[in-house]
Amino acid sequence: KRRATGGKQKAWRKKRKYELGRQSGNTKLASGHLHVKVTKVRVRGGNTKFRALRLDHGNFSWGSEAVTRKTRLLDVVYNASNNEMVRTQSLVKGAIIAIDAAPFKQWYMQHYGEELGIKKGREAKLEVTKKSKGVEAKLAARREGHKIDPHLDEQFSTGRLYASIASRPGQCGRCDGYILEGKELEFYVRKMQKKTAKK
Repeated sequence: KRRATGGKQKAWRKKRKYELGRQSGNTKLASGHLHVKVTKVRVRGGNTKFRALRLDHGNFSWGSEAVTRKTRLLDVVYNASNNEMVRTQSLVKGAIIAIDAAPFKQWYMQHYGEELGIKKGREAKLEVTKKSKGVEAKLAARREGHKIDPHLDEQFSTGRLYASIASRPGQCGRCDGYILEGKELEFYVRKMQKKTAKK
């Protein structure tokens, strides 16, 4: 780099080992015949990093219900930093992805005794299993005064939930995160609608 006046600047020191940068992992969404691939990288101090190259599942937390489940990753839908990462299906921290709702649906059914994501005009197809009066009372007590976000309920009917990646797949080899709810969900839904409207 030259000075503002155009003069040359002398290199004032050499490169240092601790300043090195490695090639980015560019973690992709594994689909179809592509299997999950995670490599080990030896780093400074003999430590190891796990570089995920392809992933298709992760642990996602449903904050308001305080429950976490392992679920499939379906699609990368939004990335605030770069649209190219949506096109290339890159998994990075902070990316908004669509995940499979089934594990959370099953948990909700078991915990509250109610089915999620039933479209208006349709009745829930419940498999009638005998429950004791104590269990019925417990489920009724849980349901009392319990509400679910209408935006979230709408997503359960499609079988896909929007979630944000909180881990760093290129550093720890995992794709974990949390389900979007409330104001945050509304914000990202608006952003995605804007993007599709531009197209």
